[in-house]
Amino acid sequence: MSVSDVSTRIAQIQGQIAALSGAGSSSASSAANAAAFSSAMAGAETGSSDPAAAVSASTDVTPGDGAEATSARQSVVDEAKKYLGIPYVWGGTNPKTGLDCSGLVQLVYHNLGVALPRVSYQQAREGTAVPSLAQAKPGDLLAFGSPVHHIAIYIGDGKMIEAPHTGEDVRISKVYETPTAIRRIIPSGSTGTSTVAGADPAGAAGAGLRAGTPYAPLFEHAATKYGVSASLLAAVAHQESGFNAGVTSRAGAQGLMQLMPGTAKGLGVNPMDPAQAVDGAARMLRSLVNEFGRVDYALAAYNAGPGAVHRYHGIPPYSETRRYVPAVLGYQKLVQA
Repeated sequence: MSVSDVSTRIAQIQGQIAALSGAGSSSASSAANAAAFSSAMAGAETGSSDPAAAVSASTDVTPGDGAEATSARQSVVDEAKKYLGIPYVWGGTNPKTGLDCSGLVQLVYHNLGVALPRVSYQQAREGTAVPSLAQAKPGDLLAFGSPVHHIAIYIGDGKMIEAPHTGEDVRISKVYETPTAIRRIIPSGSTGTSTVAGADPAGAAGAGLRAGTPYAPLFEHAATKYGVSASLLAAVAHQESGFNAGVTSRAGAQGLMQLMPGTAKGLGVNPMDPAQAVDGAARMLRSLVNEFGRVDYALAAYNAGPGAVHRYHGIPPYSETRRYVPAVLGYQKLVQA
């Protein structure tokens, strides 16, 4: 066994112990990692190059890549290494029981404050495209197959961290075939032009509402509580009910946010009570944004159901839904202060 193999195995054992250790220390570690990542990402997006953000000598530093972007990439690699040795489980999202390939990718970025979709083919559409492995940087996503059936996290030097298949553990391996897609979630500090998928997917930090917007205090309260922008909630209410809290549709949807009775019951709200309806809708939209990683897909799911979005791998080809999504997004711009 080579020194490299021994080092890899030690990292696997350390990662497994870390992932299966007490929740307190693990949470603290993830929180610290997320804070460092968030700070580095902020610098990367603005092109800052604060010397205080210097990274270790082991980090792959790409010429022209800002220190913050490089630090953020290393945070992704460090987070991913925590799960080395965790067994592969199809559909797995919990490191205590096992992870699949996309579950690993989603978990790593989630712990760093970035929301990605759940499955590999959706993750392979996030961020920005990288032309080839020669231009790949640590933290980039490597997708394999057409259609995509596997995804991994590039760590540099032609290697990646992956949850490969049943019978194997999360491991470091060589990039054994040419990826069909390489996606960059972390922008380069030299340009600051890329966006981070899911960093603020529901526009929580967006502008406030125009004066005179109906039910503005309810939308603003829910925005603060759930991180879904007040303007998005107001736009959904406008499209759904025209701000009429007492309306019931022919299909049975009720109230300001037009929640179906079963949905309202599941959310534990009275759909005819405006405050409860907005609260429930905000929770549902937050969940949908987390699930799909995109506001337009979340709106499509609000209108047509999550199953339809999954089935069509995006906004379903229903005329109502195809009208609904741009109408909501368009009104959102109008209602912002």
